[in-house]
Order: sequence, then C-alpha cells, then structure tokens
Amino acid sequence: MNRRRLDIRSILANPNLRRELMVPTIQSTQAREGIETTHEQAERAYYVVTEGERAVFFDLEPFRAIKSQPERRHEMFVRSLLGDPASPYQNVARRDFGFIEGSLLAYRNIAWLAPLAKELPPLAPSYGVTRSGLNTTEIDRFTRQRWEVIVAAERRTWVPFAKGGDFSRFYTDWDLVIDWKNDGKVYKSVVAEKYGSASRFVKSECDYFRSGVTWMQTTNLGINARVLPSSGIFGVASPAFFPIDETLLMPFLALMNSTLFDALAHCVATRNWGATAIGSIPVPRMSAASKAALADMANRIHDCKATWDAGNEVSSRFRVPWILHSNVIENDISIAGRLEILADLECKEERSIQSVYARLNDEVFEFYGISDATRKVIEQGLGERPPEIVWPQQVGKSLQQKRMEHVWRLLSYSVKRVVEADDDGIVPFNAVNGEARLVERVRQELSMLFPDRDANQVEVEIANELSKVVKGYRKCASLDDWLDNVFFEYHAGLYKNRPIFWHIATAQGTSRFAFGALVHYHRFDKNRMAKLRASHLRDAIEEFRREAGLADKAGRSDDRLEWQAKVEEAQALDRKLQLIQEGHHEGADGSERDYRILTPWKRPEERPKGWDPDLDDGVKVNIEPFEKAGVLRVGGKR
Repeated sequence: MNRRRLDIRSILANPNLRRELMVPTIQSTQAREGIETTHEQAERAYYVVTEGERAVFFDLEPFRAIKSQPERRHEMFVRSLLGDPASPYQNVARRDFGFIEGSLLAYRNIAWLAPLAKELPPLAPSYGVTRSGLNTTEIDRFTRQRWEVIVAAERRTWVPFAKGGDFSRFYTDWDLVIDWKNDGKVYKSVVAEKYGSASRFVKSECDYFRSGVTWMQTTNLGINARVLPSSGIFGVASPAFFPIDETLLMPFLALMNSTLFDALAHCVATRNWGATAIGSIPVPRMSAASKAALADMANRIHDCKATWDAGNEVSSRFRVPWILHSNVIENDISIAGRLEILADLECKEERSIQSVYARLNDEVFEFYGISDATRKVIEQGLGERPPEIVWPQQVGKSLQQKRMEHVWRLLSYSVKRVVEADDDGIVPFNAVNGEARLVERVRQELSMLFPDRDANQVEVEIANELSKVVKGYRKCASLDDWLDNVFFEYHAGLYKNRPIFWHIATAQGTSRFAFGALVHYHRFDKNRMAKLRASHLRDAIEEFRREAGLADKAGRSDDRLEWQAKVEEAQALDRKLQLIQEGHHEGADGSERDYRILTPWKRPEERPKGWDPDLDDGVKVNIEPFEKAGVLRVGGKR
C-alpha cells in the first residue's frame, strides 16, 4: 500500500489555509441549522468576520515641506490610492490593535508586531519573572553614595542599591548603598509608621540579593539593561528580570539590550518600562547555539566596559587612573604620549564593542525571524539610539576634554594617595606643624608614580596640559594653581557632591588664602578637629605673626601689613571652626547661624553635641555646618 508523505510545513505556510478551512466550515455549520449557504456567501461571511474590520493609515509626515524640501504629501497620498507599492501607507486589521491589553501602539508597528505577539510566548513567566523593587522613601536617611560610609561585606548594613542611575547598557557600577541592617528592620518600621504598611514599599523582598538583569524604568534614551549583582537589592526605578535558569542571565542581558527589544519595549510602553510591560514582550525559544552566541557577546561588551571602569576613581573596581595603566603604557612614555595612547585605546575599545553590538543585533533579528525589509522599518521607526561606548561618564565630550580629564584624574589620584597615607588625615597647604606642604607631597607622589621619568620634567608636562584652554575645564598656570583653586570643586563633582576630602581655607572663590588644609572626612572626628585648630592652624598663626614682626623690624611696612592680614584671616577661620566645634547656634533651629549637626531623623537629644559626626549620617548632613560657616574652598555645595 502506497503512503503519501504530507509536507506539514508547506501546508501551514499556505496563506490561504485558514480561508480554505473556514469557508466549508461556515457552510456546514449553516447547513446543520437548516440554512443553505452558497460558497460565495460563505466567502463573504469569512471576509466580514476576519478581514473586513481593517484600517488604512497614510504616513505623510516625512513629505511635509521643510527648508529646501518641496511639499509632496498630496502626491504621495494619490500614489497610495493608485496602489503604488512604494507609497507610505499601512493596511492593518483593527483587531490587532488590542493584542496587548492597554498598550499604546503606533499603526506602523502593528504589521510586524502582531505576528510576534500571537506566536511567541512572553518574557514572563515563560523564561523567568519580572519584578518591581523597593519603593524608597526618606532617601536622605536610608541611602548613601558608596564612598560616604564604611561598607562591610561580611554584614548587611549598607548594601548595594540598584536605583536608576546613568544610561549604560550591559554594565554599570552601582554607587548607591542602602541601610538594610537587620534585613531592613528600621526602614520597614519607618514606612509602616508613616504609611500604615511596609508592604506598600518593600516589594519583591524574596528576590533581594539575587542575580538578575535590571534596567532603568524611566528614560528617554531607550532600554539599557545591566547586571544586577547578588550582593544587593533593587528599587522601583530599576525593575528586574530573574531567569528561571542562571545560564540564561547573559543571553537575556544581550537580548534586552538589542535594537529589536528596544523597539518592542517602545511598543508596549512609551518611556516608563515597568516590570509588567517588559514581562509582556514576546520572546522566541532559544536554541543552544543562540544562547551561546548571545552570552558570548554580552560578556565581551560587559567585560570591556568593566575593565575600562577600573580607571574610574569612584568605581568599586578602581585600581589606578587610565594614564597609569602599565599594561598598555610603557613607564618611560611622556604625559603627552600617554594621552595619545589612551585616545587610541579608547577608540579601539569602542570600535570593538560596537562591532560586537552590531553582530548582536544581527543575531537577535535573525533569532526573531525578522526580514531585512521589516528590520529597516523597525530601525527607522525607532530612530537614532545612543552608541555603545566604554566611558559613559564622558559621553559627548571632545578629544580635548577627555585629554584634560585624564590629567585631572591623575592629579586627583595623587592627592587621594597623599591624604589617605597621612597619619591623621589632615594635610596642610602651608608648611606648618612640622609637615610638608600638600604640593610637595603631590610632587613626591608623582615621582613615585613615574619612577622612570625625571620628576621635574613630568611636572612641566602636566603644567603644559593644565595651561590649555578646554571648554569646561579651568585653565591653570601650575600644579599649585590646580591644587589651590580646582581640586576641591572637581573632587566634589566627581564624588557627586558627597566629597570625602574637604578643603578648609581662610578665603573662598579663587582668591589667595592664608591657610588651607585638606581633611579626610572619614577620619575627621572631634579629636582631629581639635588638632586642626590647636596644631595646624595655631602654628600657621604664630608663623604669620613672626613674619609680621620681622618685617616690622626691617621697616618693610608693606610686608608687615600683608603678614598681619594673614594673621587676621587665619584667626577668623579659627573662630568659625570654633563655632562648628562647639555646635554654636543662634535664632531658629536650622538657621544660617546654627552650626550644629542637624540630623533630621534623629531626636534633638540623639544629635551630637558639637562636632562629633556619625559617618552613617552621610556627607550631606555632616558637611552643612562647614557650608554655613563659609570655610570650604569653592566647591562642596550640595
């Protein structure tokens, strides 16, 4: 007996299959009811039910008269009516607009999106779960920049907190931490007392401290998914996806950063991509080959950006600034030569990850079975997307600006090493209390950082770079000028207005100051405040008095007046520091003459008496008395 093999694939691919099946079914159904129906009537009924409710949209906006382009909307409309296949119209079934409940869909997306939504399973729960995280309240009380507090890995007191952040696909360094002592006991109690229930804010707690993929819920730049570390928790501004299989983490990181996934996200929401919306996006089943390819590309881009971030001073991965990377720069290379190498390296790394990213997008479009013609429509509709870069903090900056940034980062690192190595964390700008000046210590650091170079030549090369006119960077005549007038303001900006090195000085702005010192916030307790006044500042005042006396004896009246002015300037600073040290206050609580540490969430009796800061209260609270007293040099404003 001959058996005929059926080609199921070709049968299912027949575009008229549904019609061929449904028309006789309509006839037989009507016949059972005693109604005779012709083939033509059944055909008409099929059309009305399945295809009759259609809509045509004309995309004429690109043909509007602008600048030198003539008005062509009327022409393209007529061409559409005449059936020109190249004309700008979309013919879609109205039923397809409701395939995802509550979605705001542009008509041009329906044609390619509806089949995906009908045929493919959604991201969640098919491949894992999407979750909305912690809804924060009293941010100043419970969150800090990582460097503000002492973070101990062995105890969950301050833990990494994923909460929005800057735009960056694949990788970001989470610089926020949240107070989660005793599993958030204090936070939960505050929320419960204030709002009646902690559960309104503490969402998805069972998924805290779990690896996943997270993204910014609200942004105009598109989806940017990043790795969520298992060491922390995520906020409502950073929803997360947790795959059912850990091996899917990197493949989905790749998928969720693709152009196509971004286009899909724009179809299910406008610019607010919550857990539910992203969870509804259709995703095909991954083959082993697709999974491996996507994971490899995600890892390559992630690791490249993470490696570059090791040169970022405020990153948890920081080792040394880029200009000192010995694995790519020889020790005897000049400053200018190093900057050229870094520019070339950055371009090379960006070309590499952009090439990988382009292949990733090819893989995803192929993975979804999207044709080249449809891909073009999708990409045009999505518009220009942010490029893949290794240094997100410098996006949009010119080559000259990046060059200067490298120099400033080198000097910032040198100051960091000096302050952190100091016995008491107080480094004077003057030669007082038997200590060398800050600039001399920085010069010594530079000689150690460039052991194969002449120290004087290195400083000359740095000064040459500092003297250049670059937008956004203050021109400086020398290393002293940069330390006196740039460092603190730059440091405060780099550390997101939560500086850990404070420049206390007798004069503000960029005017010359008689006395100045850098203090390490983490070590500047009540004892070191006393030492700053009793040793460093008092020694400077005595030095100024001696010089004034010598000038008076020598009959140098101008010099005597200058030294006497320094005495008075330093004494004025000492009086201001005394107000902070004693916690002096006048008038209403929190007034400009209130120099106490006013921790808002502590009762008055719990607040420190005088200068006795609690690091857990954060820089914002503890720096305020110094800002009110006007003793910080230029920067440090909140």
